Amino acid sequence: MKTFADSATSFIASQSDAASRQGAFNAFEATGLPTTTDEVWRYAPLSELSLDKFSITSSPSNHTDSSFAIDLTKSAGLVIRVVDGYCVNIGDLPKGVHAESVESSTSLSGQSLTLRYESDTFAQLNAALAPSTTVIRIDAGVHVEQPIIVLNATSAQSSFSRTQIELAKGSSATIVEYFEGGENALVVPLSEYSIGENASLQLITYQRLNATAWHVARTTGLIQRDGRLRQAVIGIGGYYNRSRNDAEFLGTGAENELRTTFLGSGKQVHDFRTRQFHKVGRSRSTLLSKGAVADESRSVYTGVIEIEKGAKRTDARQTNHNLLLSPHAHADSVPNLDIRENDVMCAHASSVGPLDELQRWYLESRGVSRPDAERLMIQGFFNEMLTTLPKELAQLVEQDVTSVLSQVNVVTP
Repeated sequence: MKTFADSATSFIASQSDAASRQGAFNAFEATGLPTTTDEVWRYAPLSELSLDKFSITSSPSNHTDSSFAIDLTKSAGLVIRVVDGYCVNIGDLPKGVHAESVESSTSLSGQSLTLRYESDTFAQLNAALAPSTTVIRIDAGVHVEQPIIVLNATSAQSSFSRTQIELAKGSSATIVEYFEGGENALVVPLSEYSIGENASLQLITYQRLNATAWHVARTTGLIQRDGRLRQAVIGIGGYYNRSRNDAEFLGTGAENELRTTFLGSGKQVHDFRTRQFHKVGRSRSTLLSKGAVADESRSVYTGVIEIEKGAKRTDARQTNHNLLLSPHAHADSVPNLDIRENDVMCAHASSVGPLDELQRWYLESRGVSRPDAERLMIQGFFNEMLTTLPKELAQLVEQDVTSVLSQVNVVTP
């Protein structure tokens, strides 16, 4: 790990907050990369990961937006550009919206990032190596009509972006975090969201990195009384795509709707982890994870609903469905419940299987060719995930998924 460590040490020494960064990097070095003996990394291809393939950049690279990114920004009210973890441009701010790039080692929970994520080795890397934190704040009572787009591009060998979004009491906004680029790169984003009392955030994370990228992401939502976080996480790109999405319920009436989806091809590995932590009663969470794997790709879903003692009248539901498009594809589903209170409503379900033969037969009996029938069924499988997105974004994502599907070799019984 010498090359990576040397470039990291050099980068840290050049920063004004080198002391706190060095503490995070020391914590990373003390722990080291995880191994597959650790249950939470059991299915990851860690034997193929060598940090010495990557180095830390001291300035952003040149990057040209893709046609998809350009289309995405056409209906945006604000566009923020982040390249290789560096915030390079903040557009014209709508009234009641504040955005800036700051040097900060503090989590939105009030703890230091090092302490907050002490058990997460990649989050420690982000705490040490993110050039800055892109902060977006929405004033109390402000309703942002047009989406805010955060374009994250990676052109260097590594990228450590960090985003913090804060919605004050009674505010609302739609924010899209979009990731592209990343050829042969390590991309480790860390995002936090604070949803104030009676505030509402619709958040979409769309990852379509290069198929050679290693993507290890983590998000945390902190939801106050009567706050609502509606989150969609979509993963298309990456060789290894790992996304951990947490929500903590800090006030009664807090709600979280989380939808995660992916489409695997080639030898991709999509690894999704979720945690809905209900600390108070009368809070509600709904999780739906759906994805499809083709060729020799693999997927892993591991989720936990955690209900603290005293969190009475909590309503929490977790569902995971996996579609196998090849006999060589594989999906693992590990839903979990950790309930320390009796007066709650909880449910979890999962399924893994190929396309439904009866449904395919029905379409074929109506004159639809077998390949077209299979495409329609797969698109229908994903449609439930797209209906909750803003109309313009849903159309773009649907077109993108359709274009990827056209290149996927579907092999069914």
